[in-house]
Amino acid sequence: MEGNISLNVKIFMSIVLVFVLGLFMHLYSVLVIKPKKIREMLRKQGINGPPPKILLGNILEIKKSRNAAQKTPTNHPHPPVSHDSAAVFPFFQQWRKQYGQLFAFSLGNMQIIYVNDPDLVKEISTGTSLDLGRPKYYQKELSPLLGQGILSSNGAIWALQRKIMLLSYSWTRLRAIGMMNIITESAVSLIKSWKHELSTGSGIGEIVVDEYMKRFSGDIISRACFGSSYSKGQEIFSKLGALQEVMSKKTFFVGIPGLRYLPTKSNREIWALEKEICELILKVVKERKEGCEKDLLQVLVEGARTSNLSQDAIDQFIVDNCRNIYLAGFETSAVAASWCLMLLASNPEWQERARSEVLEVCDGHVPDTDMLRKMKQLNMVIQETLRLYPPAPTLSREALTDMKIGNIHVPKGVNLWTMVATFHTDTNIWGPDALKFKPERFEKGIAGACKNPNSYMPFGFGQRVCLGQNLAMVELKILMALILSNFSFDLSPKYVHSPVMRMIIEPKDGVNLLIKQL
Repeated sequence: MEGNISLNVKIFMSIVLVFVLGLFMHLYSVLVIKPKKIREMLRKQGINGPPPKILLGNILEIKKSRNAAQKTPTNHPHPPVSHDSAAVFPFFQQWRKQYGQLFAFSLGNMQIIYVNDPDLVKEISTGTSLDLGRPKYYQKELSPLLGQGILSSNGAIWALQRKIMLLSYSWTRLRAIGMMNIITESAVSLIKSWKHELSTGSGIGEIVVDEYMKRFSGDIISRACFGSSYSKGQEIFSKLGALQEVMSKKTFFVGIPGLRYLPTKSNREIWALEKEICELILKVVKERKEGCEKDLLQVLVEGARTSNLSQDAIDQFIVDNCRNIYLAGFETSAVAASWCLMLLASNPEWQERARSEVLEVCDGHVPDTDMLRKMKQLNMVIQETLRLYPPAPTLSREALTDMKIGNIHVPKGVNLWTMVATFHTDTNIWGPDALKFKPERFEKGIAGACKNPNSYMPFGFGQRVCLGQNLAMVELKILMALILSNFSFDLSPKYVHSPVMRMIIEPKDGVNLLIKQL
């Protein structure tokens, strides 16, 4: 009897040992051997880069470089005359000088090729193959924000979502939900709040504009997406904002295996917010009456219900793409508006040119679509703002299978990153004044502004270009037109020019303006 028990114990221990050894060999292969093989394949093609550390890759170097840059005192002129937003990525600048326009680095065990060659970027941006898709870490590490929505999905799922979202962002649908009225009313509300603030003084006051821009953008999305459930939409987007802020602190840790499963304080906060957001969105969907709403949420609901999906898949589709609409349209529009006001305040001659145009075109009326089309000067100002401070400073793709791009053989699983902020300020593309604010460069359109039109990509590129880019331009034009026609403004002496990378490039301490009512 005892002999049988002893034998069983030995067999069990042997099984455990084999399992542990097998797990160790698997992890060693995934975390050490495979990344090493990929880097060797890239080196043979002349693609070098900073040597990575096991498990962490180059994360420690990136963190050290960013910390050093933040501690280094800056002596920006006031107002700023040079706009190098790519400086928020000092490690990329250093590596580019050391290894050239094409180099490899690692975030954890995720292998990335930095691509800054215009011809390669053109091939990536114009390609139609679904084998070059969104990086898988979007669904894994950024799942609380993106889920499996249009910003993170690939293949047939992405194609279905894009089809539905194209309908959502068509001008026919946007007119049906009164989008122009929503934008105008939100902008007028902001103008009234500024006038109220200035009424207590001599008509001149100091305003930190960032929170107003976020309120304006959030108001539009809440009303457009949730219609009569507007107050609940505000609550949902408020929680999404909190979730985005927590996750922005983990941007360069996405490649560390298993980190998102650890019950750290930030992870627990992320899990709780994600659960609350999902529950709130589904509650709004269940409370609304069939066909009574004309908002973007209803388009998602109807599109999902006609796509032969299970109820669980429908719920997931709606929740994920509500989150995606927020991420794509809220923070980016708000921050772009803040940067635009900073640049106009720093360049009074352009502020006056844009104001004169708005006053002439609108003649005292609220701008409509025909008036917006006539605002050439303002359009140039906004295009230049998006060049210097692009909403998406980096664009990434993943090779979902072994593939060839240009002369490079890209192994499956390797990410390709393009630094938009670097492209937008490259003197070889934009000329020696690339770091200067010069809206006149867009006088003859994008093709006349630079040597390579494919190098201008504030809303992304290729098949995955932002569906809401035209809507974003309309938002910015209406808001800037109403501000210019009601106020003049200068930079406050308190303004400190410190762009910082969170989820996007933002003014670290806000944009302080001295505003005068006209």
